[in-house]
Amino acid sequence: MSRSAHPAGPRYADVIPEGHYTAPPADLNVLDRRVWARTVGRDADGVATVGGLDVQRLAEEFGTPAYFLDEEDFRARCRAWREAFGDGADVFYAGKAFLSRAVVRWLHEEGLNLDVCSGGELATALAAGMPADRIALHGNNKSTEEIERAVREGVGRIVLDSFQEIVRVAHIAEKLGKRQRVQIRVTVGVEAHTHEFIATAHEDQKFGLPLAGGQAAEAVSRALRLEHLELVGIHSHIGSQIFDTSGFEVAAHRVVGLLKQVRDEHGVELPEIDLGGGLGIAYTADDDPREPHEIAKALSEIVTRECEGAGLAVPRISVEPGRAIVGPTAFTLYEVGTVKPLQGLRTYVSVDGGMSDNIRTALYDAEYSVALVSRTSDAEPMLSRVVGKHCESGDIVVRDAFLPADLAPGDLIAVPATGAYCRSMASNYNHALRPPVVVVKDGEARVIVRRETEEDLLRLDVG
Repeated sequence: MSRSAHPAGPRYADVIPEGHYTAPPADLNVLDRRVWARTVGRDADGVATVGGLDVQRLAEEFGTPAYFLDEEDFRARCRAWREAFGDGADVFYAGKAFLSRAVVRWLHEEGLNLDVCSGGELATALAAGMPADRIALHGNNKSTEEIERAVREGVGRIVLDSFQEIVRVAHIAEKLGKRQRVQIRVTVGVEAHTHEFIATAHEDQKFGLPLAGGQAAEAVSRALRLEHLELVGIHSHIGSQIFDTSGFEVAAHRVVGLLKQVRDEHGVELPEIDLGGGLGIAYTADDDPREPHEIAKALSEIVTRECEGAGLAVPRISVEPGRAIVGPTAFTLYEVGTVKPLQGLRTYVSVDGGMSDNIRTALYDAEYSVALVSRTSDAEPMLSRVVGKHCESGDIVVRDAFLPADLAPGDLIAVPATGAYCRSMASNYNHALRPPVVVVKDGEARVIVRRETEEDLLRLDVG
């Protein structure tokens, strides 16, 4: 199906794209399997479907903008990570990517553990029935209340992030008559190939205790001297959206060096090493993430080699995929409102959402794909910028993409790979109402996080 082309829409031949794309795809109607959830396709009429339901029906029932999550895909990714690492390792889902009670139940059923980094995430995990001993509490500035609840509930580990926190957790554990399992987060001086604001292992940042200068070693010494702490391992996280495991190799080498130092100085071999998360996903066709079994094999070989070289027993490995599990499982569905061609530049396509439901483009200069999903089109490619409706020039959802030149108000377009961080970081900017999260599976759809209402906004405004 096609509509008449917009008369003033710039074509690829008229301009040189400034962004990620260097040429339009061969067929704008093809939904690239690298960036879409596994049950997404098109029906006989060219309308995109997910879980057996077409997006027009979903838009009619749930409205737009909305996040649609493929439960089958989510569960399959959980199993892939669990099976890749096997019984000799632990997989902690990083709840900050996206968390709800339904997600917690899926994680529990699929045998994954859960990493939380706030009291709210901990409350959600406990409310949904995740066993406390399968929860890890993270964060660089945990409140006394958060620590007390975590210790009281019996979380499986607390990741210590500062000298003050070592004392704070030990004091609370003593007060509650507990001995709390802990890890110490260290910064290893490895900067992953990622955006500056999400590279979290170089020394000049807020997380962890640096190996350089001996702070990490001193933290280990202090923790080992406190009887109400059970130090079980070292935690390292080197960044986000990482495709190359070479950074993990350098990080593991340095962490194992610390384990050797601990053994030599204290006569203790710590039994765990957590290499964090940060594994990348495909947001565009040019991204080439590694599969879980490849990552598991590489990380296991790296740690084993380093430990054998240091004369240490191989510790139990933990990893923390969040984005790598939930990111590809969802897309955001929008309705096109305004199509504004700028001659010789590009066409601005305005949708009914924006930076309030996806801040990542503005915050990280993130790149996304986009497709017309309410129909197919044989119109030629049109260089486009998908923007939101907010009163902000940086309100960009997809910076540079190709959409059919006959795109018109009322069309539905979808941005894939929005399962991670988009709903978690959503805001009420301009008093926008945060979209719902709708789970689709086997021809059925259900809301797991409802759309906000004006009553929700006004309820918080006490006048």
